[in-house]
Amino acid sequence: MSEEIKNLDAPIAEEQVTKTKVKGKKGKRVVNAGQIHIQATFNNTIITITDKNGGALSASSAGANGFRGSKKGTAYAAQIAAEKALETAKREHGLNSVDVYVSGIGLGRDSAIRAVSSVGIRIDSITDVTPIAHGGVRPKGERKP
Repeated sequence: MSEEIKNLDAPIAEEQVTKTKVKGKKGKRVVNAGQIHIQATFNNTIITITDKNGGALSASSAGANGFRGSKKGTAYAAQIAAEKALETAKREHGLNSVDVYVSGIGLGRDSAIRAVSSVGIRIDSITDVTPIAHGGVRPKGERKP
């Protein structure tokens, strides 16, 4: 046991010490084509810009742009939110063309799509992915005659 303690006091050889490499900051990735996901509810509009695999590049919402209360659900608030998110994606990632996926039935659906073309980004396709209600599952309990 005393030999182990003596070994701990011995100086450590340089080859035993592993140095960790300091990694530099990763550069911004360049994404030419991406997707825009617009979630338009009655109370807010959320715009998320992603690459083709779904990795988020930028996002914005009407609430994040200073709109409060019932003003968040307006078409103008959705337009401002879309322009802000698109400017960020275009400047930082070089976004050129997008596929648009719209979900929800809020007032900001159309104005957010119009904002995409006004920024100068080409729209390849527009898809409505709003879920459709089907009446739900069968309630538990016995069936009534």
